Amino acid sequence: MDVLGLLRVRVRRGINLVKRDTLSSDPYVTISCGSLKVKTGVVKDDCNPIWNEELTIYVKDLDSPVTLSVYDKDTFTGDDNMGTAKIDIKPLIKCLKMGLQGLPEGTKVDRIQPNSENQLVEESCIIWNKGGKMTQDMILRLSNVECGEIEIQIEWIDLPGSTALQN
Repeated sequence: MDVLGLLRVRVRRGINLVKRDTLSSDPYVTISCGSLKVKTGVVKDDCNPIWNEELTIYVKDLDSPVTLSVYDKDTFTGDDNMGTAKIDIKPLIKCLKMGLQGLPEGTKVDRIQPNSENQLVEESCIIWNKGGKMTQDMILRLSNVECGEIEIQIEWIDLPGSTALQN
């Protein structure tokens, strides 16, 4: 398999998602990279849903976009689009390639500021956690929609024998 590693995305919650039904929406999130796609469960009648679900997807190419999409589940018609966002994994990969070891838990390794190149709502920090894992928390502004944000956390999982994080 030509998989470089796994990306774990913790889909925490939606904030002020657009209403696609009469009074609310029944949102769910998909994460896709290349031809792979995974999705959360549906939260009924809630424009501020809490999922707290972990989705894991294979990454075969670090340059392939990781796309987060939100949909409103409909029973009798096609699901309605509630916005999309690109998840930029490059800052996290860059920090992992530094080969850091033994930092105090909770150390901020890097800070990423919102700009025209990303969909961040506010500063996003890459944090050193126990076991030498690094995670990045972010709130993403959804595009192609009137309003809505999604709060997530990403974490890279190295696969045995993978050379993805070697310089």
